[in-house]
Amino acid sequence: MSSGFEWRQVRVIAAKEWRDRLRNRWLLAVALVFAVFALAIGYFGAAQQGQVGFHGIEATIASLASLVIYLVPLIALILGYDAVVGERERGALELLLSMPISRLEVLCGKYLGLAAALATATALGFGVGILPLFNELSVADGTRYAWFVATAVLMGWAFLSIAVFVSVIATDRVRASGAALALWFFFVLVFDLLLMGALVVSGGGLDSGVFAALLMLNPADVFRLLNVFSSDQAQGMYGLATVMPPGWTHPAALFAVMFAWTALPFYFAHRRFK
Repeated sequence: MSSGFEWRQVRVIAAKEWRDRLRNRWLLAVALVFAVFALAIGYFGAAQQGQVGFHGIEATIASLASLVIYLVPLIALILGYDAVVGERERGALELLLSMPISRLEVLCGKYLGLAAALATATALGFGVGILPLFNELSVADGTRYAWFVATAVLMGWAFLSIAVFVSVIATDRVRASGAALALWFFFVLVFDLLLMGALVVSGGGLDSGVFAALLMLNPADVFRLLNVFSSDQAQGMYGLATVMPPGWTHPAALFAVMFAWTALPFYFAHRRFK
């Protein structure tokens, strides 16, 4: 077992994880799903109003964001839930840890390899999906879309960190997969319902600072806020500007919260893995 931390060891494990996802077609399958949805929503997003074609980047991103909040957390949790427990069940983990490599290097390598695969699939899928509409996008539209894709990747990394933590503490893959699905259900479907219930019970008297703090407890909501408050038009579409204190909507503050959602689960995973 290694006594220090060597990035070379981390790079080897990360590269293996990335290659495994490329070899089993996982990366290409996810990229294809994102590309199809990006193209379909970008071109057919207004079909219900009897219109076909591109109708502005903000409307496209608003529709895509609703989809991304469902898909990216689910994909990230499925990708990472067996990163450690799966190796343990196959007997590969004991062999790996018997080599001159630390547990932190193993965990970092696995996380970074999976994070790279998720980022590649997300960026490639959404990038290819919007290419047919490239001639209709201005530079500002392209920048806005790149921001959206980058925040989707950040949200995916946060949920991937949660999945790695689940993988470390789970005793077997079945329990790990159940916990991952339960967490997806809670963060994506239940959390906002509970928040709305709290608003109703309080008769709308919930303090805006408390409401903002509660939103920070869900990385999916942080992703939504990062996209809402990066555009004046998006603020008008979502109507959150009237209930969020200005200090909570600064991109730097929201990025810090998203970083915390990525770093803290990984930190506790490392402590347990040790």
